Amino acid sequence: MERARLSHVHLYVGDACQASYYYRKAFGFRPIAESPSGRQTHTVLLAQGRIRLMLSSTTDASDAVARYVAAHGDGVADIAIAVPDVVQAFRTAVANGADPVREPASRTGSGGTVLSASVRGFGDVMHTLVEEGAPLPHPDLSPVEEGHPAPSDGELLRDIDHFAVCVPVGELDKTVSRYQQMFGFEEIFSEFIEVGQQAMLSKVVSDPSSGITLTILEPDATHDPGQIDTFLQSHGGAGVQHMAFETGDIREGVRRLAGQGVEFLTTPDAYYDLVEDRVGELGAELPDLRARGILADRDEWGLLLQIFTRSPYARRTLFLELIERRGARTFGSGNIKGLYEAVEREQSREGVIDAG
Repeated sequence: MERARLSHVHLYVGDACQASYYYRKAFGFRPIAESPSGRQTHTVLLAQGRIRLMLSSTTDASDAVARYVAAHGDGVADIAIAVPDVVQAFRTAVANGADPVREPASRTGSGGTVLSASVRGFGDVMHTLVEEGAPLPHPDLSPVEEGHPAPSDGELLRDIDHFAVCVPVGELDKTVSRYQQMFGFEEIFSEFIEVGQQAMLSKVVSDPSSGITLTILEPDATHDPGQIDTFLQSHGGAGVQHMAFETGDIREGVRRLAGQGVEFLTTPDAYYDLVEDRVGELGAELPDLRARGILADRDEWGLLLQIFTRSPYARRTLFLELIERRGARTFGSGNIKGLYEAVEREQSREGVIDAG
């Protein structure tokens, strides 16, 4: 898509006030807009770095927000894209096979007039096309009152590195093809990951214009069920398994976020006995990575550091990733095998382990 960019990520949640409090207090997001009080549907827009998260909940059981939450729990319902020409982008996407959800239309509210349209992505996740340059992405939003913290150079989270998407067996190639056709995404990476008796297929599609990247995962039906199968069952079909937040200093990020209440997955200590065999010497950083549970992987372009949060949601579906790239372009698949080998090593030492 020419001159497109990620506008915002819209999460449908059971309680937007509660969800907003979590992202503000735990991750340091700041509120920049909110819908007027007294509405059945309440929406909050949060920001940090180039990330915009929109959170909506409703008391109307017939509303699309309520139906989504009933079917899937709290989660990503819309990955919105800012484009210079909404009508043209919508017509091109539909002509190339996209399923229309909402035709281009201008809506006016307290936040001004916003031209937008929507098409279906995967599962019940859609893509809203928003006019580039709109002050706010939704007409019912109004800027929050002065007094909230302004953006600073010290913001921890910079951008959304990628979305990890789980799809049912047989849907991977179809999903990749759909994004290539309707938005012109490029397939940039693919691999088959086999760990013990479990396996998954992965393909990555990305839009070089907007920088939006989807890591699409499909379980391999010839192997035992694994984490992708668990997500699909708990979520009720295809959806966003996690969002990866890019940071320039993951060690400081983990320290700060853990102190603010974010729970990260634990890593077997044996993982760090083996990690330099995979990625090369980590030097003085290794003890700190071990202490904070940060994972390391390397590809031909450089080093990748990453860590995953525990899901804060009842269904244990959507979770978050913190990622620091030092040249690496891939997504840390070596850590899947590295963690498996570490668990095996710990089990042989102690008999039982809680790997988080």
